[in-house]
Amino acid sequence: MRIELVKRPQRSALFGVLSPFIALALTLIAGAIMFSLLGKNPVDALYYYFVDPLREVWSLHELAVKAAPLILIAVGLSVCFLSNNWNIGAEGQFIMGAVAGSILPVMLPDFQSWIVLPLMLIMGMVGGAAYASVPAFLKTRFNTNEILTSLMLVYVAQLFLDWMVRGPWRNPQGMNFPETRNFHDYAILPEIWSASGRAHWGFIFALVAAVVVWFMLTRTLRGFEVQVLGQSPRAGRFAGFSSSKMVFFAFIVSGALAGLAGISEVSGAIGQLRPTISPGYGFTAIIVAFLGRLNPLGIVAAGLILALSYLGGEAAQISIGVSDKVVRAFQGLLLFFVLGADTLIHYRIRFVGVAPRKAEVAHGNA
Repeated sequence: MRIELVKRPQRSALFGVLSPFIALALTLIAGAIMFSLLGKNPVDALYYYFVDPLREVWSLHELAVKAAPLILIAVGLSVCFLSNNWNIGAEGQFIMGAVAGSILPVMLPDFQSWIVLPLMLIMGMVGGAAYASVPAFLKTRFNTNEILTSLMLVYVAQLFLDWMVRGPWRNPQGMNFPETRNFHDYAILPEIWSASGRAHWGFIFALVAAVVVWFMLTRTLRGFEVQVLGQSPRAGRFAGFSSSKMVFFAFIVSGALAGLAGISEVSGAIGQLRPTISPGYGFTAIIVAFLGRLNPLGIVAAGLILALSYLGGEAAQISIGVSDKVVRAFQGLLLFFVLGADTLIHYRIRFVGVAPRKAEVAHGNA
């Protein structure tokens, strides 16, 4: 007996819309079971996850801070995934964007002008795009698997950042802590409404990026090219579209938005470079992209939901005493059910038994 996945001739439009909600509901059920097995009250745990972070205005600002990088990265990943390019290294592109964008305030701290911040944002996007072009080049030139190369480059970026803040960029007045000097005022991303919280313009960038990419995908020839090459590369070649150019386009757009998320996080929420600047935004954004159905506008809602899980996870750690590993497991459950629901929309499960004749032949040969 074996299990096969058989492609459905036509997928259900209704379940295509409902699948994210089904996945979320299954996650809540599985999460409740997980918390019960840990000896925690599941009602209290889910309350701290999804309700408690929404009760205060300052907490809504924190929700925007957490959601901004998730939305920015996931919007870029949607272009990659729709074009059938699997960029799993957005975490590394996030880090390298933050490093590239921090060159001015770290290496030229006396250069203080209004133009510093725009230059930082541009340099962050260029840094993320350049880092993303590495797996794109390897795929188009040597036919390497972009999943492996982009993922391995994440660890290179993490180690490079760690070396920079402990070595060449260590703050000379930092009491020997592994961190850079604090950014000056001209290098800080302004807050949206400083009177009530610390949400910064990174969230605005995320909303603008979602609208722009949505328009590109649905209203332009380039978006049509992304869709065609993603669904049928052969048809795309007959239409005269270049697969190699699409690989670079998708990775560069994805890397640029991840780099913008990185420098926005560093200049808006942190104010300096440290050995760890991300709790895993680049990987969580993969969940966000699929939960949003690879639609940039849907990704905005999905990013807010996953950001809520970050805040709720922190609240749950404090209030009911669960570890951060439980928080990550809860997010992993969501990804599992999202991918599972998507798979069952496109495929049906078939149980196949071993044919008697084949079984007898196999027994005779033995």
